[in-house]
Amino acid sequence: MSREWILPTLGAFISWGLWSFIPKITTQYIKPKSAIIYEVMGMMILGIIILFSLQFEVETHPKGILLAIITGILGFLGAFCFLNAVSKGPVTLVATVSALYPLVSVVLAILILGETLTVKQIIGVGLAVFAMILITA
Repeated sequence: MSREWILPTLGAFISWGLWSFIPKITTQYIKPKSAIIYEVMGMMILGIIILFSLQFEVETHPKGILLAIITGILGFLGAFCFLNAVSKGPVTLVATVSALYPLVSVVLAILILGETLTVKQIIGVGLAVFAMILITA
């Protein structure tokens, strides 16, 4: 099996780890509604860089565009909810509980995409749920 997914996955791991920590400090200086605007500005900067790297030749497909826009809306909504949560609660709990969002992806992948889990993976998912219960209790 190809392991090409490992490096970008580690990149996401590190980026999202920092992404979930820095807002706790940010919201000590500005409110979540202001912070989200600056986060979007950061995304736009990277988006423009990627647009230039594509030489302004962006792929188009109506379903792909719609799904990408929905994904952007959901990402924004999640980030805004996270900013509000971390401004009111401890980053140790907010980051840990919200970082278990892949459980939603796993359930949807099984129900909609027909993906399967091995017994070991099912145990891992169960432990993640158990961890959430322990952390929030």
